Amino acid sequence: MTGIRDLAQAEAYVAGAGLDVAALAVVVAEALGEDLGGRGVLPPGTGEGVDVTSVATIDADAVATGAFVVRRPGVVAGLPVAAYVLAVVLQGAEPAGDGWTVEVLATDGDAVEVGDVLVRVQGSTRALLTAERVALNLLTLTSGVATATRAWVDALEGTGTRVRDTRKTTPGLRMLEKYAVRVGGGVNHRMSLADAALVKDNHVLAAGGVVPAYERVRAMFPQLWIQVEVTTAEQAHAVVGAGCTDVLLDNMSLAAMSEIVTALKGRAEFEASGGLTLASAVSVARTGVDFIAVGAITHSAPILDIAMDLV
Repeated sequence: MTGIRDLAQAEAYVAGAGLDVAALAVVVAEALGEDLGGRGVLPPGTGEGVDVTSVATIDADAVATGAFVVRRPGVVAGLPVAAYVLAVVLQGAEPAGDGWTVEVLATDGDAVEVGDVLVRVQGSTRALLTAERVALNLLTLTSGVATATRAWVDALEGTGTRVRDTRKTTPGLRMLEKYAVRVGGGVNHRMSLADAALVKDNHVLAAGGVVPAYERVRAMFPQLWIQVEVTTAEQAHAVVGAGCTDVLLDNMSLAAMSEIVTALKGRAEFEASGGLTLASAVSVARTGVDFIAVGAITHSAPILDIAMDLV
């Protein structure tokens, strides 16, 4: 169990999960602002907003206890994020801003069942209801991504092939969704266009070939990890021969992938991409690829149903 009684403890919890506190603060301020008709509630300077329903119906000094309860089985991710949202709003609540507590009763990566209580929070009733939707939106989203990722990880168990994400993420929430992929047991691809290179078909077309495209990237950014997308065995052999050590096999047949991986094994790592499903995961893994790229674990993952009940 993790107990949080001030914003600094919530920030430490977030940092301990490997998340960027400053980046999360921006996400949360924007989300709270979206919910409250401004640019966020806290930290100071982000604007002001009012939950008109709660202010009208709940006394300012009222306090309550809320429980975050699982409504559908899955894998939980984002507990530090939800705790941070609660801490931001509770610490700014007046006059009941003192004496609040957030108790996290589970750990990211846990398999959870219907009825499990993930978080118990006590403090200003108005603040709890103001923070509820943003906390749940982020928690249910990241838990859904972790749950979808775990399904692929389970399907690939014992094959030696790992599931890897893509940049097909919700704008503004990539950090959280990629975190959820890691929690679910998957592997992250690049975070942005700047921290690694992926030479795709349009780059190949613009550069005049797969090898010239690879060599131009390597010459300009020799320190970066470079992956090259290929669609034929000829391209794969050519780019590996040029020194590429990470190759994306795009929309290839099982036979073609198997032939390429067998021929070039040990000289590069291989990732399969395009039209993959859970039903085909094991067959694709048997070709010997190191990774399977799955955009669906972020762009199409259903949320994990979690609710907050006042108790």
